[in-house]
Amino acid sequence: METKRESTVICVVDDDAVVRESLKLLIEMQGVKVLDYGNCQDFLADQRAMDCACLVLDVRLPGISGLQLQERLRERTDVPPIIFISGHADVPTAVQAMRAGALDFLQKPFPEQILLDRIEQAIELAAEKRRNQLRRATLSARMALLTAREQDVLNCMLAGRSNKLIADELAISVKTVEQHRAKVMEKMRANSVAELVQAVEWLRR
Repeated sequence: METKRESTVICVVDDDAVVRESLKLLIEMQGVKVLDYGNCQDFLADQRAMDCACLVLDVRLPGISGLQLQERLRERTDVPPIIFISGHADVPTAVQAMRAGALDFLQKPFPEQILLDRIEQAIELAAEKRRNQLRRATLSARMALLTAREQDVLNCMLAGRSNKLIADELAISVKTVEQHRAKVMEKMRANSVAELVQAVEWLRR
């Protein structure tokens, strides 16, 4: 059975076949899967690459450049952490890449351990992003179970109103408010009001 580590995919895009193979072997020694490409077009055409945890990307490439690929990926919501590598980089290029969200920009030749450390960082960032996506989907599904009235009560709870104030505002009895509150807590699977508020505020960020 494939472990989480073994199922982690790292993508390498570099038009130098020797560099590409060297990087692939180096990264695979860390127990992860590597997909390598000689250009950005091949990377974009491969559906497997869309789930990569990290993209090691050369700047100067035939056709679509590394920076152009970064811009295209930024249009997606699931852009992976990008580590740029280049033997011909200048300061403006590096600054542009970093401002656009690159994890790092390494000048060739670079120490292998620096690259491996950055990849580990990228893997953790990708894992955290997946955890957040799962949490968001779970909380959204729970919110969808609330009735319109339960939503009203929830909003009042988030505003810190007491049961009596909620009852007055919604023109219902305090007992009915208590029943709705209990249902909200149950459906949201919250152990306390503080936990409920924290979860909903996180979801609405």
